[in-house]
Amino acid sequence: MATYPGKDIEREASCASCAACDQASLTAAEAAAAAWEGPAARIVAVEPESPADDAGFTPGCYLTTVDGEPLRDIIDWRWLAADDVITVGYIDLDGEAGEVELEREPGERWGFEFDGVLFDSVKLCRNACVFCFMRQLPDGVRPSLVLRDDDFRLSFLSGTFVTLTNLKPEDEARIIEQHISPLRVSLHASEPELRRRMIGKHAAHGLAALDRLLAAGIEAHAQIVLMPGVNDGEALRETLEWAWERPGINGVGIVPLGFTKHQTSLHESFTTPEAARGVIDVIAPFQQRARAERGGPWVFAADEFYVNAFGADTPARIPPASDYGDYDMFEDGIGIVRSYVDEFEEVCENGLAARAAEALAARNLTARYIIGEAMQPFLDAMIANSPLAGRLVPLTVRNDYFGGNVNVTGLLTAQDIAPAIKAASEEEKNSTMVEQGADARCSDRASSADGIEGATRRGVNSPDAFDTSEDCLSESEYRASASGGTRQLFLLPGVIFNDNGVTLDDTTVQDIENAAGAPVSVVSCNPCDYLPEIIKLAQDEP
Repeated sequence: MATYPGKDIEREASCASCAACDQASLTAAEAAAAAWEGPAARIVAVEPESPADDAGFTPGCYLTTVDGEPLRDIIDWRWLAADDVITVGYIDLDGEAGEVELEREPGERWGFEFDGVLFDSVKLCRNACVFCFMRQLPDGVRPSLVLRDDDFRLSFLSGTFVTLTNLKPEDEARIIEQHISPLRVSLHASEPELRRRMIGKHAAHGLAALDRLLAAGIEAHAQIVLMPGVNDGEALRETLEWAWERPGINGVGIVPLGFTKHQTSLHESFTTPEAARGVIDVIAPFQQRARAERGGPWVFAADEFYVNAFGADTPARIPPASDYGDYDMFEDGIGIVRSYVDEFEEVCENGLAARAAEALAARNLTARYIIGEAMQPFLDAMIANSPLAGRLVPLTVRNDYFGGNVNVTGLLTAQDIAPAIKAASEEEKNSTMVEQGADARCSDRASSADGIEGATRRGVNSPDAFDTSEDCLSESEYRASASGGTRQLFLLPGVIFNDNGVTLDDTTVQDIENAAGAPVSVVSCNPCDYLPEIIKLAQDEP
């Protein structure tokens, strides 16, 4: 599954946030593409000795049509360029437009790499969902995080969920013609009035569109954002019955309401064991019927329900791996815990965990793996009963930046991570230089007491939100100050960062190191991957 928000969302948000384009700064090709009456696909790479290369295309050129048809996105490109002889419209580096015929051998690639997957504008949401997470974000976040896309093409290509409420007749016709399937559809409720109250006045349009697409052979994965006292209980049963009657709905994922502290209307989700077990109990009969009639559970509860229901006993109570198939619902928080538990058991059985513990012990290191509170109830117990006990010690970080019930690792930000690392390093008697006053130059760092309040006061995107000056503790200074006792190796899972290497609060690894006063390393999220990385990091330590 692609990283979200992807390149297309980032580009759209960037354009939307600009007051005007600086035409003087555009290249001839960019200016011509901007003036072109239809979409234009920017070429960012050309494969050597490919048909594209033979025709003289270079990065910076644009494709505009294939056999006279406009190129709206990568789906159009795959659809229209399926033959071995095509005529493409283009804009060259001089801004000149033209057409050229391309020919390839059977099975040969055309050799184009495009800038993103959408060549026109992102289709935006027109709903008013009462649970919309993007409307709950703090002020000052980067524009791409609050751009509310509702684009069926990104649903197909990247796995985002869409409501279908903004579909036009020509969109439906295209989905059917090009068989853009499966789609991921936000269902939430089947009862028309309840769905209208949850997502707004266009709710009925979305359900009607879904029925038409299903009737035409388009398949869908449905998602339900579950709200206590709103669409749970009997309403949930009715929605699942509605979905079950439509065989084209391949499965339903149920995720709990997420809310932040940056709003005033949402205050509870399924956080108590009783509430979480209630949801699991409601879906159990549907799962039993689906296993008997369709060969799988069909409806899935997000991992959060099981963690909230069973706590430290979650590994024994989470459904088996066979229920999750190819784990294609990771982005919904479904199957992550089962996959992690199974991998952890695997590395304990094959000796990888023991080798990692030995590598850490050889350098007198403790690996401090940063996690959100969602994993803490069961991960601490798993590690305590493994060869990694005492050597791999999770550093659980509370999410004060978003607040509310947000507790997953992927939504942690530097403004919470850096103070937690700083506090942990001081607790391990690594504050020698602080006690001697040598750290006074870094007094503007966010302290564990200052946390989100101080960082927010300075501004999320303010250069003063964290002190990133070279006056802060360097890695060598940190190592020198850590003489005696067990040293700590702070590890950040890569899921915290986007493709540009920044967190949700636009902070880099170097910024975090400077604010925490300790070096950090970015590692993978799964035991089979991060333990070899830990071994390598330990071996590289002095």
